[in-house]
Amino acid sequence: MFILLINSIIIILISIILMILASILSKKSFSDREKNSPFECGFDPKCSARLPFSLHFFLIAIIFLIFDIEIALLFPIIIILNYSNLMMWIYVTSYFIMILLLGLYHEWNQGALEWTK
Repeated sequence: MFILLINSIIIILISIILMILASILSKKSFSDREKNSPFECGFDPKCSARLPFSLHFFLIAIIFLIFDIEIALLFPIIIILNYSNLMMWIYVTSYFIMILLLGLYHEWNQGALEWTK
């Protein structure tokens, strides 16, 4: 048990030292307008290099990823049915699906699922 504690402390110390070294070494010593501007064949750009970004599209993509992960979490529930207590399986599965449905209802109620406004 003592060896496990010592190993954990050593790993944490090494991690902290590496994070401090990385933050010290990654600091830029100077900021130059030319280095921070986008490169366009050696000339100053005619317009902004930053394209407008649709925040609504980003939120819909994040919601899609979240529900995609939740569906991936539903697949093992069917396999677990063979190895677990039936009543406990029903309680856990119904609770999980209820949380998913409440999240979907909340997103729908907030209008986050509407593509156009």
